[in-house]
Amino acid sequence: MADKGWQRRFDNPIELSDGTRLNTLREAVAYLAKTVPKSERDMPAVTTATEMLTYAAERGIAWMFMARIGVIQALHRNEVRQFNLDAKEHHWRRRKLKRDD
Repeated sequence: MADKGWQRRFDNPIELSDGTRLNTLREAVAYLAKTVPKSERDMPAVTTATEMLTYAAERGIAWMFMARIGVIQALHRNEVRQFNLDAKEHHWRRRKLKRDD
């Protein structure tokens, strides 16, 4: 059976924290419908994900990557990104070479 419409498969399945995998567009839509509360369905991350999934199902493979990114962003919509203060400091000035002595 050819991958067409909602049966189209992601190149890399979306791994969830509970160990399940979203392999097709249909599985991604069903999972979002099941896990996203109705009060959060109008959030930009969720609406973008649903639009990208619809485009991927209707218009083809070129939209699959965008659909995958949209689903991942919708799944992590409430997580706050934190700045890591312990990260290695960058030296933005020009590096001193031995020949420059």
